[in-house]
Amino acid sequence: MEPPARSFPAVRRVQESVAQLDLFANDVRVLVDDRTGRITYRPNLVDDATQRRWFESLLAQAPWRSERRVMYDREVDVPRLVAAYPADATQPGVVPEMRSIVEAACEMPFTSIGLNLYRDGRDSVSPHNDHLNELRPGYPIALLSLGSTRRMTIRSKTAPRRNLDLDLEPGSLLVMSYATQRTYDHGIPKTHDPVDARISVAFRVRL
Repeated sequence: MEPPARSFPAVRRVQESVAQLDLFANDVRVLVDDRTGRITYRPNLVDDATQRRWFESLLAQAPWRSERRVMYDREVDVPRLVAAYPADATQPGVVPEMRSIVEAACEMPFTSIGLNLYRDGRDSVSPHNDHLNELRPGYPIALLSLGSTRRMTIRSKTAPRRNLDLDLEPGSLLVMSYATQRTYDHGIPKTHDPVDARISVAFRVRL
């Protein structure tokens, strides 16, 4: 179970926003809810005009950077661009608006915001789980999708075996509990289908 939101002083601001988000409660899809953890999906956290405005703002203004990492004894480019904002600092542009809506939907504040830009179908992220040693135990990870639809693969590491292929729609929110980072891998595979750019905005509670 997730810890109560009252653990954070900032939750009062979040609770005040929840009243504006009642329309979200009717379309939450529970994908997993058992001893392996909980995964939920809201296909319509925000409308298309809002997600498009957020996407265009982040695309133009986020501090995008490329990264390199060592794989198979050689250094290679990470196949996507990345950016980040600390959630407890002054944030530019649409970031405070996004943060407020996601925190209200999850009924808790987050302490970091990470962004991935998938420029086309050649950009991807291999199956992985988040580093648990960097996360506050018990708190979920929320992934907001903007721009183009991309497929996420979610694969269980333990029984019961599950293979979930989920098309993350623009304006959607995927929430994975802390426990699922032990029991599932998730990734965005490359695709030969023509796809436009997508931004994934990951909200976490870090130590």
